Amino acid sequence: MQTTLNKSVTLSGVGLHSGRPARITLKPAMADQGIWFRRTDAVEGDAFLPARWDAVVESPLCTLLTNDDGVSLSTVEHVMAALAGCGVHNALVEVSGPEVPILDGSAAPFVSAILRAGLRELDAPVRAIRVLKPVEVKRGEAVARLEPSESLIIDFSIDFEDAAIGAQDKVMNMANGAFVRELCDSRTFCRAADVEAMRSEGKALGGTYLNAVVVEGDRVLSPGGLRHEDEPVRHKMLDALGDLALAGHPILGHYTGERAGHAMTNALLRALFADPEAYEVVTCDADMVRRLPGTGLKSRDLRLVA
Repeated sequence: MQTTLNKSVTLSGVGLHSGRPARITLKPAMADQGIWFRRTDAVEGDAFLPARWDAVVESPLCTLLTNDDGVSLSTVEHVMAALAGCGVHNALVEVSGPEVPILDGSAAPFVSAILRAGLRELDAPVRAIRVLKPVEVKRGEAVARLEPSESLIIDFSIDFEDAAIGAQDKVMNMANGAFVRELCDSRTFCRAADVEAMRSEGKALGGTYLNAVVVEGDRVLSPGGLRHEDEPVRHKMLDALGDLALAGHPILGHYTGERAGHAMTNALLRALFADPEAYEVVTCDADMVRRLPGTGLKSRDLRLVA
């Protein structure tokens, strides 16, 4: 059955790009509502934004939602990944500013809060999007692809000049608590050489060594180093899950990203939904549900984030 949060939970921090203080509250919601955001500071226009692929406006370095009244909310990908990775199908997410707080740069604080709140089942079956044939988008060297699969597989590869990152690749099935156990604590990252350029464009104003992994050549400048040897590619997989969650239902398919980012994953969803023969929406039986992200999560999977 579909799920929602058992009770509300609130976290506070600053926006990674805006640098502005922000508070986020995740609240229970009814069956079939899906995930919605609400800007609690909005004084004009519709304050509600659907967590949906067709509400995304292309933006560098983050995922940005905008509604018909021009109300927007940025950097939704980490909380979306947490909701999807914990198997939450319905929630109202209230944010007190234009950007979701970055917290520690990963999805772990959101995951910990969700699982402290607990989940409850609703009186409606889970539906999923089953990929029926390959769909692919390319931009230069970047590729994003979805292919048929019995569960959600995320397959990602990156290649950076800095030796601290270099070439990394990883493949993972998202079922059985894998996101919480293996990916959710991996932080956003950047090259030290890019920080000033980002700030000159009004980005990364809230970034610090405590909420992002900053690398320079073969050095990791953030205190404590990496949480995983391949933390950067794990974070790209985290982002991909969050962006795929904007499909509106869990996906049964094999996602491949090669040097892909937020815009590429959204373009892939647009290509998928533009072809009615490429997908179908199915009501999940018990076997399908066992293969969805978040299903099979156990208390011991929280040891890194509790």
